[in-house]
Amino acid sequence: MLKDALGSYRGSVEELGRVIGEDPNNAEAYYDRANARNCAGDRLGAIDDYTRAIELGLRPREKFLACGNRGIAKADLGDIDGAMEDFTAIIQACPKNRGILKAALFNRSMLKRAKGDHKGADQDYRHAVSIKKNNNK
Repeated sequence: MLKDALGSYRGSVEELGRVIGEDPNNAEAYYDRANARNCAGDRLGAIDDYTRAIELGLRPREKFLACGNRGIAKADLGDIDGAMEDFTAIIQACPKNRGILKAALFNRSMLKRAKGDHKGADQDYRHAVSIKKNNNK
């Protein structure tokens, strides 16, 4: 398994499971395993790991990404309301990274449209489009 320069673990679900077994309070390992599970199509496992990572405390950027990825996984499983809660939480927190905010608005717009809230979907879409680029990555 590799540990990147930022200190996050990268590896397979099994490798990350071993890391979590050794340190069950390692938020980054849960986050990385959630991403690995999500890529492997294990949406329920990914949702559980994203939730645990958020509870344990991630850095702000990773917390927003975990919340957004969890929202996408929930939407994939048909939990539109749960997905909208995740994207709304990101929007309400108003992250400094405009790209994350913009993505959350676009995703919530699509979910609102799927639920038939076309006015709300249009408002989120217009808000997302109005966000100007900045240097935050």
